[in-house]
Amino acid sequence: MKILFVHQNFPGQFPHLAPALAKRGHEVLALTDEKNQRPSPVKTLRYKSPEPVKTNGVLGRCYSDFAERGLLAARGARAMRDRHGYVPDVIIGHTGWGETLFLQEIWPDAKLLVYAELMYRTKGHDVGFDPEMHPDSDEGRFLTISRSAHLLQGIVQADAALSPTRYQAESFAPELRSKITVIHDGIDTTRVCPNPDAWIQLPDGPRLCAGDEVLSFVSRSLEPYRGFHVFMRALPEVLAARPDAHVVLVGGDDVSYGSAPRDGRSWKDVMLAELGGRLDLDRVHFVGRLPYAHYLSLIQLTRVHCYLTYPFVLSWSLTEALSAGGYVVASDTAPVRELIRDGENGRLVPFFDIPALSAALIHGLSGDHEAPRLRDVARQTILSGYDLHRHSLPRQIEWVESFDPMR
Repeated sequence: MKILFVHQNFPGQFPHLAPALAKRGHEVLALTDEKNQRPSPVKTLRYKSPEPVKTNGVLGRCYSDFAERGLLAARGARAMRDRHGYVPDVIIGHTGWGETLFLQEIWPDAKLLVYAELMYRTKGHDVGFDPEMHPDSDEGRFLTISRSAHLLQGIVQADAALSPTRYQAESFAPELRSKITVIHDGIDTTRVCPNPDAWIQLPDGPRLCAGDEVLSFVSRSLEPYRGFHVFMRALPEVLAARPDAHVVLVGGDDVSYGSAPRDGRSWKDVMLAELGGRLDLDRVHFVGRLPYAHYLSLIQLTRVHCYLTYPFVLSWSLTEALSAGGYVVASDTAPVRELIRDGENGRLVPFFDIPALSAALIHGLSGDHEAPRLRDVARQTILSGYDLHRHSLPRQIEWVESFDPMR
């Protein structure tokens, strides 16, 4: 087949699927934003980056921005068709940025497959979950609905969709779920595995090794959506109870989800100002975003890994921590419960219960006698259902090839 991937940040969710399909003899191309600098595993073409759209009104601005990107992606697709005679059998895209909105007008006979990451909803998910950081309001719910318009349009147009977890698939309306197949992106368990010799040298800090008393927290950005504020508020009690513990926080100072503080500070600055002198900052290490190899060493050596999240998209860092045989203390929220069963392969605590979180972290750092069993079962959880080469990738390939017009 001729297969075209469309993703503004390609390879995005498809770093393994695209080259795997190429190895099976399919002609695989990718169409991406001209400013995307990520290395591509397949031949890549580029469309013009969108300019900021001037639209009156907040509600219409969301759709205008996504539709503008969709228009530019479609123009790039039209050039592929008209100048080079390119006609794909299958298009695989991500609905999140609007790139798939107009592609069927260019190639009406191609099967359109989309990555359905999450549907924004005004109830039962992230909206209204944390009133302190994101107060619920009519206007906020209106904005959520407007942000969902292109996602709905994208999946309605699609022939089929893929979601990485049941929780994410079930965020879509029941009448759309029949289109969605749940297959996780997959974890390379050969690389992401336990390593008793792991170590990491912190910038301007100590050299930490497996066996040291290390508490890790990982998020793309240090922000409330990933429970950064809750974690920080749990630390004074943890540090007081465990005087030899070191805390390593991985993540940027920007915002990936939700909103930034209104006064222009980062959430890290906000929390450090709130906690004042209650933290021993000689043992709390903010390391920013780490190279992948350094991040992997951290989750391999840590004694306790903490993962917190709103009811929202599940992070790869959780599945990788489990694959590394990590002792994980996590929030008892719906996306997490899909992977972690309390007392079986990790520890769950209510998201907002700071004393419970402190107690669970202290218990893990002090040497939970059940830690070896929890770590073993954590690893088996990923091996049994999320392994890239044994489970995820073969199922993804089978799913794509089921749309072969010659079958």
